[in-house]
Amino acid sequence: MISTWFSKVADGFSRGDPLELPLPVLLLIAAAAALLTVPRPVWRWFGLFVTFVHELGHAFAALMTGQLVKGIQLRFDHSGQMRSMGRSRFAAAWTGFWGYPVPAVVGALLVWAAFNGWAGFALSAGALVLLAGLLFIRNAQGLLIALGCTTVSVLLVWFASPNAVSYVTLGTGLALLAGAVRDWFNVLSVHTRRRRSLQSSDAFILYQRTGVPSAIWLAAFAAVIAVSVVAALWWFRPATG
Repeated sequence: MISTWFSKVADGFSRGDPLELPLPVLLLIAAAAALLTVPRPVWRWFGLFVTFVHELGHAFAALMTGQLVKGIQLRFDHSGQMRSMGRSRFAAAWTGFWGYPVPAVVGALLVWAAFNGWAGFALSAGALVLLAGLLFIRNAQGLLIALGCTTVSVLLVWFASPNAVSYVTLGTGLALLAGAVRDWFNVLSVHTRRRRSLQSSDAFILYQRTGVPSAIWLAAFAAVIAVSVVAALWWFRPATG
């Protein structure tokens, strides 16, 4: 069974047919993505996946700067923490920055993949990344969250048809973009209305580590998220003819 699943993963690392759908169908997929991020009861669950991607972003940034990732913690209140060792000032800033922007960057890449025939590649790569992420989880809530996300990904690789893979890739990309925007407004509210929670803000933590004001970090998060949204809209195209 395991070898068969990995065979399906390997099959995904090839280019398929680009997604070509009429505008009404694409709008339905976009509406489904909105349903994952706008209603609070649904966001309560999908937001856990966005948090997982957020913390994996920190972990990947840490690995890029030669740090040792000690572990990731995830909680049901959408909070999380990634711990690493070996930080220089630059490494600390680089690692701390790539949390909030990463769901948007990944979302834009998924939209591009769906419209350019790489949806299977994105799904296979995503499943492997989530599986690898399980190795870094260090708390019980995080393990449940990570297992849930990974299980969905594994099942999609196993059962989803090529067309379904394209739809899911596009929908997930749009939902991650919307989730990144929602999370940015949430962290902004921490700095404007809920200042007692400042210690949970990546922007505030970056300010403590670098001396650069939190507002600059918030603006930098917003800039990367905005570029990702614009790129995704540029790639988002209905079938012609």
